[in-house]
Amino acid sequence: MGPVRREQIVRATIRCLAREGYTRLTMKKVAREAGVSQGILHYYFADKRTMLAATLEAVTRDLDRRVAAAQSRTGRDPRARLRALVRACLEVAVRRPEFWVVFVEFWGEMLHDRRLRELNTAVYSRTRRLIGRLIADGARTGRFRPVDPARGAAVVLGLVDGLSLQLTFDPDAFGVAEAARFCDDALGRYLAKETP
Repeated sequence: MGPVRREQIVRATIRCLAREGYTRLTMKKVAREAGVSQGILHYYFADKRTMLAATLEAVTRDLDRRVAAAQSRTGRDPRARLRALVRACLEVAVRRPEFWVVFVEFWGEMLHDRRLRELNTAVYSRTRRLIGRLIADGARTGRFRPVDPARGAAVVLGLVDGLSLQLTFDPDAFGVAEAARFCDDALGRYLAKETP
């Protein structure tokens, strides 16, 4: 029952954050949303910051599962796997905008909390490594020009984060298909093999 109860509280925290933001989030509101007592809530989480950290980890795991599922349908081609990663992230912005609200709330709080900054650094470092491996594979197989994988991953992540935020907070500006084309075009130019 422990992991299920904890997950129930984390999902309630996501809903509360999406609805009210971090500053108006209280342990009492999350307990009510989760349908648990405040005592149960405090058994799993000492304070709002630990709930926020657990929420970021849950959202990140969910996004990782979506990316892995999308990539599993592409085979081994690095370009197709990169496109699948980008598309999966962009689709989350439209299908689960509350996830991006969690990211934004987290980013605002991490500026004032060393532990949250360290968690964000770990999440971004891991994500850049995963993307960097795709870029290195693409360069090794001749699909991409040789670029520093870590720098290339930072470019991909910046592009995906920026467009995902726009899809979340200005959904009428463009859709997922158009955002995916923006990424494909930008990354195609950035990673294109140089012609002699």
